[in-house]
Amino acid sequence: MYLGIDLGTSSVKALIIDDKQAIVASASANLDVSRPAAGWSEQNPADWISATEKALLKLKSDHASLLAAVSGIGLSGHMHGATLLDNSDKVLRPCILWNDTRSHAEAATLDSNPLFRDLSGNIVFPGFTAPKLLWVKNNEPDIFARTAKVLLPKDFLRLWLTGDYVSEMSDASGTSWLDVGKRAWASSLLDACDLDISHMPRLVEGSDVSGVLRGALAAEWGMADNVVVAGGAGDNAATAIGMGTIAEGQAFVSLGTSGVIFAANDSYRPNADSAVHTFCHAVAERWHQMGVILSATDTLNWFAGITGRSAADLTGELGDTLQAPGAIFLPYLSGERTPHNDAAIRGALTNISHATDRPAITAAILQGVAFAFRDNLEALGTVGTKVDRLLASGGGSRSGFWLKTIATALNVPIDVPAAGEVGAAFGAARLGMLASIGAQGLALCTPPATDHTIEPDAEFLSAFDDAYQQYRKTYPALRSTLS
Repeated sequence: MYLGIDLGTSSVKALIIDDKQAIVASASANLDVSRPAAGWSEQNPADWISATEKALLKLKSDHASLLAAVSGIGLSGHMHGATLLDNSDKVLRPCILWNDTRSHAEAATLDSNPLFRDLSGNIVFPGFTAPKLLWVKNNEPDIFARTAKVLLPKDFLRLWLTGDYVSEMSDASGTSWLDVGKRAWASSLLDACDLDISHMPRLVEGSDVSGVLRGALAAEWGMADNVVVAGGAGDNAATAIGMGTIAEGQAFVSLGTSGVIFAANDSYRPNADSAVHTFCHAVAERWHQMGVILSATDTLNWFAGITGRSAADLTGELGDTLQAPGAIFLPYLSGERTPHNDAAIRGALTNISHATDRPAITAAILQGVAFAFRDNLEALGTVGTKVDRLLASGGGSRSGFWLKTIATALNVPIDVPAAGEVGAAFGAARLGMLASIGAQGLALCTPPATDHTIEPDAEFLSAFDDAYQQYRKTYPALRSTLS
């Protein structure tokens, strides 16, 4: 048996797979996000431990024999978060999360140093870890001075699980401190933030053993005393492992809190100017590229909160048939990454009239996210990455209407996996399996069976293309109002 633990923004999910990679048990526990100021997003790392403990105790209560048979654990987590520890491993402040944009000025400062793009292969985005540390240095100097270790969220969980300071290549790629081509910390980039290698965890590949589960936790959960913990992966790379998206030409679209188009690569070929992310994959000698939008299902949840309706109720009002776009929605609720790299931009709803009712706004929101994905797809094209079809992933992919909207906006077919988990927790469990059995090959990480394929709606391709061109023109107009 193999256990995957995924630290998400809104919950911790734990699941167990057997030797045939069938899911045999799962449990979860919810998390909250604190937003103490506009553009800020934080979590208390102690809550991650509490939620993980709750999920594992639920597994023990319901599936004790399965948990007892686990020989390998894999970890996944939301990326970029800055978890600061003193020399006694005390957390010094709430973790600044991936969608926090307070450090936009610091990001611009670091990005102006050509070493960062040259070595990290990416723009220094405000959501990345390095500018967060520079913000802490500039605004909370006492905390910065006491910082002995900087850990990414899932790696803080690893410290609790194993007692070891370890990270892995995919998650470390999103710090702006990794030489992504060499898969090693870059001392020059750390030095630019007044840090050094001593502040960093050691690095392993995602399928490597990073440590062994602490005896006290093994005893508490009724597990063996020699359970290995894999390096794991950042949430997107873990999802890719779960989806079998590893080889050149394979790609998926993730419709979660944020949105991602993820394409696997056999080689390292960065192009930071495109605002496409180029990161190490969770397995050796592989990389990947991503277009990232900061608000995907978050946009629908935002509207659901305003209207007092559930997200399912809102999409249910739309029926099953697409309609030509009317209102135009820009989903920039917390800024945007690809292709704009704009922390200050905010969302907008335009082209509305007296006839624009609640279903019309819901449709515009779904279309706006789809057009943001098209921005991502076109940005990937500028770096030579061609995407002919996509696998669907993420909670939002349960909406066939939304997937039809995305397929039509992108003019790309989307394969919907057969019933079963193929997300980050499943990918983490696969990495735990690879670490446990010592398998270095990728033959075990196969794509899921396809339940059905959603084709672009030919009737609306022209209308969606016209609406997308209007969408593209709206961003610079909106940006000009903020100058």
